[in-house]
Amino acid sequence: MTIVTLFLIVAAFAALLTWFLSKRAGDGVAFADNFVQNFSGTLFVVSGFVKAVDPLGTAYKMEQYFTAFEDTCRGSFLKFMAPVFPVFSDYSIAFSVFMIVLEIVLGIMLIIGYRRRLSAWLFFSIMIFFTILTGFTFLTGYVPNDANFFEFSRWTAFNSNQMRVTDCGCFGDFIKLAPQTSFTKDLILMIPAIWFLLRWRQLRQLFSPVLRSSVTAISTAGLLLFCFSNFVWNEPVIDFRPFKSGANIRQQLEAERKAQAEVEILAYKIRNRQTGMEMELPYAAYLDSFKSNAQFKASWETLDQIKSTPSIARTKISDFDLVTFDGESYAEQLLADPNYSFLMVSTKLNYTAISEDIIVRDSTQIVDTITSQAGIAVVSRDTILERKIKRNKYTWDPEYLEILKSKFIPLLDSLRSESVSVHAVFGGLTEEGVIDLSKQSGMSYPVYEADDLLLKTIMRSNPGLVLFKDGKIIHKWHYRQLPDRSEMRQKYLNEEANKIY
Repeated sequence: MTIVTLFLIVAAFAALLTWFLSKRAGDGVAFADNFVQNFSGTLFVVSGFVKAVDPLGTAYKMEQYFTAFEDTCRGSFLKFMAPVFPVFSDYSIAFSVFMIVLEIVLGIMLIIGYRRRLSAWLFFSIMIFFTILTGFTFLTGYVPNDANFFEFSRWTAFNSNQMRVTDCGCFGDFIKLAPQTSFTKDLILMIPAIWFLLRWRQLRQLFSPVLRSSVTAISTAGLLLFCFSNFVWNEPVIDFRPFKSGANIRQQLEAERKAQAEVEILAYKIRNRQTGMEMELPYAAYLDSFKSNAQFKASWETLDQIKSTPSIARTKISDFDLVTFDGESYAEQLLADPNYSFLMVSTKLNYTAISEDIIVRDSTQIVDTITSQAGIAVVSRDTILERKIKRNKYTWDPEYLEILKSKFIPLLDSLRSESVSVHAVFGGLTEEGVIDLSKQSGMSYPVYEADDLLLKTIMRSNPGLVLFKDGKIIHKWHYRQLPDRSEMRQKYLNEEANKIY
């Protein structure tokens, strides 16, 4: 679905709702006022709901924004604000849930006409906030990576590779919008935001004042529980991510790689080293100029390649890779395995590591030969050498260790056989840390490394469990929803049952 399609669907629903209410109410509210009211409210409900099914996804996006804001402030006149953003990042999930619930509840408030003046000002304030956010996202495409956002004299032509945040996350993983599209969308929505400020008295009110208050209060409480259920107690109830249950990762990965390989270079963006003038040069002309004209090569620098659009859009599946601590990839083996394979995924581990000095004793043997009248004698003597090395002493989060010991390891150990393999992947943990964690938890599975963003895309639960078979994700489990051994075998490790999933 595209943003245009979504807008048309929301507009059609708003028009139908407005027509129905005007026929039934007969209160003299203008069709235009009520249509804008219903359109904006419905759009906010839809936009908030597709994020409410995955609040952690929005929290991860907020962390990216907080990092970008911190870097921008640190290198500008706003450097006094830089220390605030790491603190905000620590509470990103709280910000996420608050913003999602506020967005949906505000949409409901607009539709039913609850506290019209307050709703109008809230809508206007949120649209100002969203417009600044998406505007920053888009405009950083004009800012070189070694420049600060406020160094306007250093801005260049737009380059998507320079953007600090690649997309705004306005509709979560439901619709991925290009930053310019997001910014344009919010500029358009500023029209109803100003409309409401000027004509809030003309907004239609549904139900009685008491019922409007009740609907708002019940919606707020229900949405809070709904958001929590999608990351505290379970995986997202609706999964818009590419790594959803039922997705064939191997086939999609092959298709995306094939599409990327077929992409053609159409032109090059170049810049004159002296004048700073930028231009696009067709591919053939670019090659001819650089091969035959030495002066051209000295006068122009290459900024970027302009490529054709791939037939299949690239997703995070293209980054799917599991690597051993020796640097060997295991991803293709996992996806090619025709048998069942469990992958335990941890995006982040809570621990403290204290470096301490340890004395290691090494013994060496020295062999001497002694020649005498009686012959040659061999004498050996042992020497003990002591050396000091540094090692980390790990203290693991007790709750995390308990989850591994009481939930994952007993279940996975009971299922290990020649036809069912078990693997683990941890984000940001060294080999030394894995060895210590394995000792303290009793885990004895092969462990791999992977990109942090990849793991966050695969699983929201930390830790979580993924069941693969022949390159396909059969199912995913939050650690609070792990089935017992009997249910796992009957419902999931079963060919007939898996035809349903």
